[in-house]
Amino acid sequence: MMEIRPLLMCFALCVVYATSKPTEKKERIHHDAPLSSREHDDAQGFDYDHDAFLGQKEAKSFDDLSPEESKRRLGVIVEKIDGDSDGFVTEVELRAWIKKAQKKYIYENVDRQWKDFDVNNDGMISWEEYRNVTYGTYLDDPEPDDGYNYQHMMARDERRFKMADQNGDQIANKEEFTAFLHPEEYDHMKDIVVLETMEDIDKNGDGFIDLNEYIGDMYNHEDEMEEPDWVATEREQFSEFRDKNKDGKMDREETLDWILPSDYDHAEAEAKHLVYESDLNKDGKLSKEEILNKYDLFVGSQATDFGEALVRHDEF
Repeated sequence: MMEIRPLLMCFALCVVYATSKPTEKKERIHHDAPLSSREHDDAQGFDYDHDAFLGQKEAKSFDDLSPEESKRRLGVIVEKIDGDSDGFVTEVELRAWIKKAQKKYIYENVDRQWKDFDVNNDGMISWEEYRNVTYGTYLDDPEPDDGYNYQHMMARDERRFKMADQNGDQIANKEEFTAFLHPEEYDHMKDIVVLETMEDIDKNGDGFIDLNEYIGDMYNHEDEMEEPDWVATEREQFSEFRDKNKDGKMDREETLDWILPSDYDHAEAEAKHLVYESDLNKDGKLSKEEILNKYDLFVGSQATDFGEALVRHDEF
């Protein structure tokens, strides 16, 4: 059975919300997940750095390895991080690697769905393939019994697909398809995230989100129930912080600041930290030797030499 189609699932979630408890709050703000659940205190150990550099799941797999095997695997990783193959790892490359490690669950999700949509197995997914797999059963019936407007949903999907398709060939490679499924993770997809959000909330179609629409999106009001305290707080948030120009409504720029805030960049901060701690000659970049010399900062290991017997990951 094919995994639930992502954008139809989003639509279904909206329907679920519409019938959910009226006191429940709907959250549209996209925040980056923390790099680790641990405290960042190098005096107590490097567990935070390991989680940040490898991702929490992968970091655990290093904890039972010998120092020799940990170094060997780290050497393989260093070559992957060095995108331009110049023999050095820069802060920019390190930040990109950390971002990718932290988003591994997204790539795994895309990999699970890929085979369902790549119908002709050519390693690419065309808009036609996606449309036929997702909407094929509805294309012949423009007015299905369930009352959903699938033509509208399909038009939104096609618009997002075209935005993700950066070379405009109507065919998505793995990275473009990832941007299509998870647009909030890509800078060039921010406009489509904002546009879709505004279309969902802007009930009067004036191109703005007013206070009533803002509250109405997150609070399913019923007259016989007393308004929960958080609703009053959200009204204040709208007036004081969301509506920056104080015209009583949010435009696209204000909506962008709301749903995709410019949070503190934890990946950038961690990249700077790792370079600072490992850059022995202080040239602002790391050689493979410098990284391996500080391998315990980047990856975990056991002090004993029994790790070689453990099952190795295919990528190593």
